[in-house]
Amino acid sequence: MAGKKMVALLFVAVLVVFGADQVRSDASDHRYKDGDQVPLYANKVGPFHNPSETYRYFDLPFCFPAHMKEKKEALGEVLNGDRLVSAPYQLDFLREKDSEVVCKKRLSKEEVGQFRAAVKKDYYFQMYYDDLPIWGFIGKVDKEGKDPSDFKYYLFKHIHFDIFYNKDRVIEINVRTDPNALVDVTEDKEVDVEFLYTVKWKETNTPFDKRMDKYSQSSSLPHHLEIHWFSIINSCVTVLLLTGFLATILMRVLKNDFVNHDEETAEDQEETGWKYIHGDVFRYPKYKSLFAASLGSGTQLFTLTVFIFILALVGVFYPYNRGALFTALVVIYALTSGIAGYTATSFYCQLEGTNWVRNLLLTGCLFCGPLFLTFCFLNTVAIVYTATAALPFGTIVVIVLIWTLVTSPLLVLGGIAGKNSKAEFQAPCRTTKYPREIPPLPWYRGTIPQMAMAGFLPFSAIYIELYYIFASVWGHRIYTIYSILFIVFIILLIVTAFITVALTYFQLAAEDHEWWWRSFLCGGSTGLFIYAYCLYYYYARSDMSGFMQTSFFFGYMACICYGFFLMLGTVGFRASLLFVRHIYRSIKCE
Repeated sequence: MAGKKMVALLFVAVLVVFGADQVRSDASDHRYKDGDQVPLYANKVGPFHNPSETYRYFDLPFCFPAHMKEKKEALGEVLNGDRLVSAPYQLDFLREKDSEVVCKKRLSKEEVGQFRAAVKKDYYFQMYYDDLPIWGFIGKVDKEGKDPSDFKYYLFKHIHFDIFYNKDRVIEINVRTDPNALVDVTEDKEVDVEFLYTVKWKETNTPFDKRMDKYSQSSSLPHHLEIHWFSIINSCVTVLLLTGFLATILMRVLKNDFVNHDEETAEDQEETGWKYIHGDVFRYPKYKSLFAASLGSGTQLFTLTVFIFILALVGVFYPYNRGALFTALVVIYALTSGIAGYTATSFYCQLEGTNWVRNLLLTGCLFCGPLFLTFCFLNTVAIVYTATAALPFGTIVVIVLIWTLVTSPLLVLGGIAGKNSKAEFQAPCRTTKYPREIPPLPWYRGTIPQMAMAGFLPFSAIYIELYYIFASVWGHRIYTIYSILFIVFIILLIVTAFITVALTYFQLAAEDHEWWWRSFLCGGSTGLFIYAYCLYYYYARSDMSGFMQTSFFFGYMACICYGFFLMLGTVGFRASLLFVRHIYRSIKCE
């Protein structure tokens, strides 16, 4: 009952945070009168193929606005690399402009070189007009000659804004660059440029609450949906085949085992297989502090994932709700640390561990430690590159304060509650004093081959969906079909649980009683397959390049895959524990 109350309070707290965290433009009701100033913010520029490598808009020598103003940003926006500043264009409500001059500039050799380097790397710019995102390329490369030295580099100097309105609200904005208004920045020489813009207003019947729909439609196009449903059907077939196969084998084998056991008991014959090791199967694992900490962290990450899915299905993460996902991850991770403390310490005490304080420290550092080290390295790289991914000092202080004032106290409270829970480990069989020797086993029954077998099936159930998630996180696609993603997640959990249970049974049947760590490693091995997929995606499916983007991609994906390893390892172990308890409860243990 107390657990349910805790979860309910947590959910309410998260919703309150998101009520407060919705990004608002300066005119928060989004209603304007003729001639009113509508907020337009320039956000960032960067190479199109390197989504993490973004820079401040005015790092390139564009025209400065008369009054430069930085927009205050929420935590999630800063983590997302957003740095909004006033744009140099005036797009007042219902005021049309034709070839209005932004500024006249003489570009120095260095500034021409900056623009040329940006055009060469396919730089795009991003802005927000009344909270609607707009993009465009800053120039183009004319590849007339075959040799790169013959390429011509042009900068666009005239931008067209087409804005749609419905009564007193802005509904849609499109931006295009005039292909004929170009500045040649191929050579290192000073250039005179006149930057221009044109604004056209058109009426539309689209209601205001549907204005974000066009951004989410791309992932719901019929041919995309067909692929997603094919992915789910493929996964379901895998699950059904696996479940049917395992259920049939285990039911028949176990039935025979139980029948034989009854006969053997009657005839006092020697036991074989998994029944033979009933005195060792519940012997506590080595490194029990690390094992309990892994379970605690895995349970916390599982809870975090479930809450993220709930928020996604409720509709919190609509496209371009800037930084909402990052805020959710930080806040929910902080609020769920009590679950990690409680699970780890209570399980550690069940395993008759004595140093619960050290166990609690290990639980707190198990996932946060590697994540913090990765962040320190990548933030240093971003600072060297002067990219917007480099977190300002103030934001780092906020995150440290959240960790110190929320995460750590909740972890300790959870640990104290776990220590005082006084739960005993439920073992149906008594453990013998001395461990039985494990017979020599063939190579394919080793930990690594078993992990490879265990990880392949769950990975095959999710790999089609992985491409779309990667294209969204590490590209410019938008992912909005969270219901399908949730179904795939459920399938992933079922397949992981079943394959781990099967491998645990075969391990016990071979009279190998060290199944605790094996079931955890086999369950988590899907995380290693996902990381292997990262290599394939980077080299075969993306055009990412450069040290910064490469280190960000492999660094943060390593942390995500490690999180998956802990979460699915916990699922695998919990399923195996239920199964092992069930089969040993069914025989009479002496």
